[in-house]
Amino acid sequence: MASKNSPKPPQIDKNHSFWQSWQHAWNGLKTVVKEERNMQTHLVLGAVALLIGWAVHLTTSDWLWLCLAIFLVMLCEINNTIAENICDLVTGPHYHPLAKKVKDIAAGAVVFAAAFAVIVGLILFVPKLWPLVLAWTTKG
Repeated sequence: MASKNSPKPPQIDKNHSFWQSWQHAWNGLKTVVKEERNMQTHLVLGAVALLIGWAVHLTTSDWLWLCLAIFLVMLCEINNTIAENICDLVTGPHYHPLAKKVKDIAAGAVVFAAAFAVIVGLILFVPKLWPLVLAWTTKG
């Protein structure tokens, strides 16, 4: 009789339900957050941006832009992780110039999305925070 603590064998057949698909997707998200330092950084910075947005009372339209920027960075980071893992699976411990090219391009997509997020952040937050900075610096 199998122990309750013994691990389940890996699933090798097709998902049988939406719930099973959802569990696999959730496990993937947990994995990328747990194993990827950059995703952890993106989550923290995204949370900071959301808190600042709440503090400065963003409009609905502003919230949409902010959320788009945050999710785009995270989506690119997930795709970067996928590209890195596939390259490592194919090449193993060996260097291959095409694997490097794929990894560099995927990382470039993250940088591109992050630049978009910074631009969105500047557009949304500078007009709201600059008067506060000026008032604070001219007080003294």
